[in-house]
Amino acid sequence: MAIVRNNSEFIFGFEAIMTNVNGDPDQENKPRMDYETMTALVSDARRKRDIRDFLKNKGYNIFVDVLADQKVPMDKMLAAVLKDFMSKPERIELIKAEQEFLRDNWLVDEKWADIYGELKKLAKEKKTKEQAAAFNNALFTEIIKQKLIDIRLFGSAMAVEGFSKTYTGAVQITWGYSLHPVDLVESNSITSIMNDDSSTFGKKYKLYYGHFAHYGTINKYAAKLTGMTEEDHQVFCKALVQSMHNNQTDSKQGQTPQYFLEIIYKPEFDGYLGDLRRFVTISDDKENVRRWSDIKVDFTELDAKIKIMQDKGFVEEVRAWIHPSVDIAQMIYFPEHKPIELLAPIL
Repeated sequence: MAIVRNNSEFIFGFEAIMTNVNGDPDQENKPRMDYETMTALVSDARRKRDIRDFLKNKGYNIFVDVLADQKVPMDKMLAAVLKDFMSKPERIELIKAEQEFLRDNWLVDEKWADIYGELKKLAKEKKTKEQAAAFNNALFTEIIKQKLIDIRLFGSAMAVEGFSKTYTGAVQITWGYSLHPVDLVESNSITSIMNDDSSTFGKKYKLYYGHFAHYGTINKYAAKLTGMTEEDHQVFCKALVQSMHNNQTDSKQGQTPQYFLEIIYKPEFDGYLGDLRRFVTISDDKENVRRWSDIKVDFTELDAKIKIMQDKGFVEEVRAWIHPSVDIAQMIYFPEHKPIELLAPIL
């Protein structure tokens, strides 16, 4: 499978109707807000969590995982991943055949019941400390490339005993924000909160309407280090859209992906335009925005900036997807692009 060889950057837009896009636990789970501009916020972690959960449901192995809404400790996940990976002799032979360093410095005894524990011990001992540290990190890097799509995409900082390496994710996603001021629902609606042995009451917080956008980049050099492939790239784009459809909790219902636009640069080009949202503006005819038809999303400046990059010979392709439900009359000068289909199933 071909490793990603092009830098790219993208903008992902979605709407939120009577929903809480990203609750703030420090504010009674009210929508995250910039109260000076009255724009709503959504963290990159929210998007990544949706994608991880969705890919897990599709059968992909996920390293940064949760159990009962609690993040699984990294050392326990690492122990499980090592045990599962080493249970298949063909995987071991493949690694040895392809990686000279691992083959020449092989430390794993396949009879070990606790592979992580034994490798951790070796990384503690004076005689084997340096060799074990290099081996452990090289082994886990190969496991990532073969089995762990979320680290290939988003990276991870390994900070457990015996393993210490930072994997910078090829895919970087910014915090999203509404491209216009939003109104919070003034409501005293009560919802029940069930605990282990009792139930309490709390308030529901939602906003009436918001058109949100995330910006992101994909870096070819980071992709080479984590092993992110072109197939992973396609899976990510689909999962970004489809994971929102599949997070239908009470607070998240009402969110719909609307468009995804990506600029693929030529392999030799190392730069980016930068946050594409700077070149997108919202015009609204109504004081209180309540629906898509109340706004117009103007891409005129973005279209012009892309054309400049194309004229300079930096762009290989511009591609985009628009949700079938979107009234494109509300989108002004959406850039020319190659259509892609992001609702097609991930197989």
